[in-house]
Amino acid sequence: MIKRFLRDESGLELSEYAVAAALIALAAVGAFQLLGGNIKSAIENLSGKIPTTAP
Repeated sequence: MIKRFLRDESGLELSEYAVAAALIALAAVGAFQLLGGNIKSAIENLSGKIPTTAP
């Protein structure tokens, strides 16, 4: 059984690579949206603490 597994040269098909790439892309988009929102909130918080008039 192990010998047969090691000799098996069938790889992933193109459709499986496409599904994997789509899942990775969706995860990246979700992560960037979450991080973007958090960064925007942090910048807005900091900008509220900076005085607008020059001394």
